[in-house]
Amino acid sequence: MKLVVAIGGNALLRRGQVLSAANQLANIRVAAAQLARVALQHDLVLTHGNGPQVGLLALQAAANTAVQGYPLDVLGAQTDGMIGYLLEQELSNLLPPDKVVVTLLTRVEVSLDDPAFAKPSKPIGPVYSREEADRVAAERHWVVAADGAGFRRVVASPQPQRVLGLEPIRWLLAHQALVIAAGGGGIPVAMGTDGRTRAGVDAVIDKDLCSGLLARELNADCLVIATDVDAVYLDWGLPAQRALRHVTPAELAQHQFPAGSMGPKVEAACRFATATGGRALIGSLEQIEAMLDGQAGTEVRLARD
Repeated sequence: MKLVVAIGGNALLRRGQVLSAANQLANIRVAAAQLARVALQHDLVLTHGNGPQVGLLALQAAANTAVQGYPLDVLGAQTDGMIGYLLEQELSNLLPPDKVVVTLLTRVEVSLDDPAFAKPSKPIGPVYSREEADRVAAERHWVVAADGAGFRRVVASPQPQRVLGLEPIRWLLAHQALVIAAGGGGIPVAMGTDGRTRAGVDAVIDKDLCSGLLARELNADCLVIATDVDAVYLDWGLPAQRALRHVTPAELAQHQFPAGSMGPKVEAACRFATATGGRALIGSLEQIEAMLDGQAGTEVRLARD
């Protein structure tokens, strides 16, 4: 099978963890152990989030008052290189020497007319208490919003319109490479008024929506969204919360899920299942293999078996 597996940035730097290189590497090694086994059986394109990582870089850049900080598209490219390098190295350590692992920087086109620019919703960076969030928002002129039990900075997250550079990905897959691409939802770029040149955009594209678009463009058989929760839940955080195991896009459309977290995952899964008739899986980073075997996570399909 041809698989697109999307690993959440919050699965690589978990909520409540210190945002350290050591913690990130430990989590990547958990993912790599399973992904290496999956890559021996399937054609694999691996994507990843970068919310905690790009937010941390932005926070570090803001501390340097001598120069203006880099925009989010450049910080996104930096995190793509960092996370891609770590994934590539750990996977290469586990795979046979002749299995090539390649990391690509992937530009993704967005529209400057996207209403998301007027309503920031994508959480990035560390989790703050209410008091910390109010202080940081005032000092940095950032927009903050609730994210679970805490608060995080939120930025514009426009819809991905087009993945640029699909042909190299297809070529590498045809030559049995494991491809790491579209990190952080891709590097956001927009077409200029001349209709010919593109420029970077100060935003972060949702990696699940971009991964779903990439999976559709590559005609993947399955989209796997690996995150820091074990399934899609109804009534999350309430005593009556319950996990969904097998569900259709039509059934999911009857419920609302939080924007910036589970909402885009559900939307990406539904779009993929509806457009391709394939399986979309949402669940825990530690259970990727079990999800593929139908033993864990939430499976989204057009019709239940």
